Amino acid sequence: MTLTERNSMQVEPAPGFGDSLDYVTIRIGEQLLGLPISRVQDVFIANRITAVPRAPDEIVGLINLRGRIVTAICLRKRLGRPATLKFDTHGRSELTAIGIDHGGEAFALIVDAVGEVIRLDRSTLEPLPVHLDRIWATLAMGVHRLADQLLVILDLDAVLDLDLRAAA
Repeated sequence: MTLTERNSMQVEPAPGFGDSLDYVTIRIGEQLLGLPISRVQDVFIANRITAVPRAPDEIVGLINLRGRIVTAICLRKRLGRPATLKFDTHGRSELTAIGIDHGGEAFALIVDAVGEVIRLDRSTLEPLPVHLDRIWATLAMGVHRLADQLLVILDLDAVLDLDLRAAA
């Protein structure tokens, strides 16, 4: 078989991998959340944030990440929870961030903690529980029941759909 013939062959996914979903797990308080791994660009510590006057409450500020300006969003505030961000007098703090690209723009989701990458079977993704908090329900796309807790899968398009008209 020539190299050209080998390169033109379609590679089949390994058995079982076509029916799985991969997530980066994060925490907001005690709640475990999942972000589709295909949307996650970076995991980093943000320590210098520039505030943006008149920005929506969820926007913490701007970060310079390797020469790229990134809008930092407090996921805790976005989910309707009280913020726990603390800055020193120079606007510095060490915040755990997840880098996401959305619509050609760079965002950093400020989270309480980053966990592990997990692979779950697509068939275990369930619809949102009817009793889920209204705000969380608009920002989530489903849940997985794990052995000891519920993994809420966030809809990153909904999370990053900020009403920027409020800042105008």
